[in-house]
Amino acid sequence: MPLYKTIHVNQFTNVLIWDIQESLEVLSHQIELTENSQNRINSMKSEVHQRGFLSIRHLLIKVGYSDADLYYDEFGKPYLKDGNYISISHSFRFSAIAISKKDPVGIDIEKQRDKIIKIGHKFTPIDAYKNIIDQDSLVRKLTIVWGAKESLYKIYGKRQLRFLEHIDIKDFDLVSNKTIGMINHENFTSNHSIEFLELEGYTCVYAF
Repeated sequence: MPLYKTIHVNQFTNVLIWDIQESLEVLSHQIELTENSQNRINSMKSEVHQRGFLSIRHLLIKVGYSDADLYYDEFGKPYLKDGNYISISHSFRFSAIAISKKDPVGIDIEKQRDKIIKIGHKFTPIDAYKNIIDQDSLVRKLTIVWGAKESLYKIYGKRQLRFLEHIDIKDFDLVSNKTIGMINHENFTSNHSIEFLELEGYTCVYAF
């Protein structure tokens, strides 16, 4: 299946989501990769990762870019050569990009899995969720929080940021589809709008 969903966040920012149903052969068709990208995909041991990588290139085509328009800094943060901002994510079945003509953006897509409950204390004050008795609701909420923090981490773009200590997500309810996130690290502080949606057992979160 090709493009799954397009979200016009505002006049400057768009989010595109791909449902990765195609085979590796189909995804490779008519995709031109740079030598660096070809080396990257050749080094991937997982076909799931290869398909995710190629589906991102199809999303780039949807918004008028090619693989050659994309490059990465020393921290692995992606950039577009024309100066527009981009963020990338993929997880098993889905991949996604966020592109903005004005401000940095971050996006994360995650499969909802019970194991997030076991690691929740590593990235958020877990006591704040003790009143959520329903396990499904807890998994959903923690996945959103993780995705929000991952999105802000991508905006910041440097590895020193710690989820538990340096990123805060304002509390929200599951039907609101939005919240606020804050980065506070050394002399750097910033506030960001965060929106999220759930799709077929996955959670997509983007910050701008």
